[in-house]
Amino acid sequence: MSTRLHLAGPEDLERLVPLTRAFCTEMGIYTDDDTRRDGLMPLLEGCPHGAVYLIGPQRAPVGYILLSFGWSLEFGGMDGFVDELYIRPAVRGRGMASDVLYSLPKALKEAGLKALHLEVRRDDTGAQTLYRKAHFAAREGSFLMSRKL
Repeated sequence: MSTRLHLAGPEDLERLVPLTRAFCTEMGIYTDDDTRRDGLMPLLEGCPHGAVYLIGPQRAPVGYILLSFGWSLEFGGMDGFVDELYIRPAVRGRGMASDVLYSLPKALKEAGLKALHLEVRRDDTGAQTLYRKAHFAAREGSFLMSRKL
C-alpha cells in the first residue's frame, strides 16, 4: 500500500473531528461535534467494537476510515462494517481510497475477519464503481435497513 494508514488513538481526536464534520456535511448527516466526539472516543481508546484509521500523514491526515465489528453466523465469525470512509475533496482521485480498500481488508482477514460490508447510496455511481473495483458486490435480494434506537 502506498497510502499511509495509521490506527488512530485518543491523541488524534481533534484531527478527526473536522474530518468527520466534513463527511457528515457532505452526506447530509445532521449531528454535532459533541456527538461525534462521544462516538469516536471509545474507539480511539481501544474499544473492541471498532477502529478508526487515519489516511495520509498522521499529523495532517487527508481522510479516515471508521470500522465497526460484529458477528455473523452466515459468514462464520467476526465481520466488519465500513461505517465511514472519507477523503478530503482536494485530494480525491489519487487512488488513496482504492489503496485503503485493497490493503485494509487483507490485514483484517489476517486478523480473523470473515467479511467486510459497506453501505453506498443508490445514486452514488462513482462510489459504487470504486467499491466494485475493490471487490465489494451488492448482495442479490438484500438491502440495508436500519432502526434508530
